Amino acid sequence: MLTNPLTIEAHEEIWLLKQPFRISRGTRTEAQVVVVTVSDGEHVGRGEGVPLARYNQSAASVITQLELIKGEKNLDRQSLQELIPAGAARNALDCALWDLEAKVSGKRAWELAKIPIASEVDTSFTISLDTPAKMGTAASANANLPILKLKLGGDDLDLSRVEAVREAAPAAHLLIDANESWSPKHYREIVPGLKQLGVELIEQPFPAHADEVLESLDHPIPICADESCHTTADLPRLTNRYEAVNVKLDKTGGLTEALRFSERARERGFKLLTGCMVCTSLGIAPARLLATLANWIDLDGPLLLARDRDHPVPYEKGRIGIPPCELWG
Repeated sequence: MLTNPLTIEAHEEIWLLKQPFRISRGTRTEAQVVVVTVSDGEHVGRGEGVPLARYNQSAASVITQLELIKGEKNLDRQSLQELIPAGAARNALDCALWDLEAKVSGKRAWELAKIPIASEVDTSFTISLDTPAKMGTAASANANLPILKLKLGGDDLDLSRVEAVREAAPAAHLLIDANESWSPKHYREIVPGLKQLGVELIEQPFPAHADEVLESLDHPIPICADESCHTTADLPRLTNRYEAVNVKLDKTGGLTEALRFSERARERGFKLLTGCMVCTSLGIAPARLLATLANWIDLDGPLLLARDRDHPVPYEKGRIGIPPCELWG
């Protein structure tokens, strides 16, 4: 058991990317994260959250949320679920509490969660939105990886982008992410071609506020909810629209809700994609626990960075190993 009072500290960090990362909503050159530490006076736990403008979050707003509960008595992971809404702030603190509990107990986090962990799992590697030629070149450089995830933009070049990647990486499994950029017309025109190219999953084709159109469209390729799905409470309205859901800790507000969300989603017949924001290995380590439960894994955030943390999550040839205890959990 964790003892109280706990000391909570939070600060912003900026991590430069290897190269600009572009999706349909814009381009970034750095990862902005908030790191939380929680101490019982003897042990220190760490967690990381990624504030997203898409969800009206900033580093300042996340830190403010955390400041407001610093004096909270008897804080634990369960009470936290009611204190802070789902998002980056709760994620960072929840994961820090998991890390602290692991250190206090001398157990790894997956033992505490009572879930198995595979020694290695395949992850996708993301190719950011660009011209077909440049995406093909990027795919060629990573053609030996098992899974490539392509960012698409909802314009006339989308099918050509996928064709270029398929030609450059004929053996790779292909997933695509539209980040809410498609229209129903674009969907109808492009999906047959994507099916022929072997695309296995389409992530969030339509804006979250307009995804009811999925109930009237054919789904020759499974559709995965991302921006449309954050927590367990969202699951009922996704039935008949999506075949899969993207579980991200920054959406669920931490590992505690993510484990519950994953279990409830599977009970409802959804397949699972374990995803991430652009983050460091500290953000990936707790998400790595979800990989055992997932059908697809997209935990490549640190691979986009110019440098990662000390004791990083191990990556080799598109496979992720077990997070070191020096890093987290």
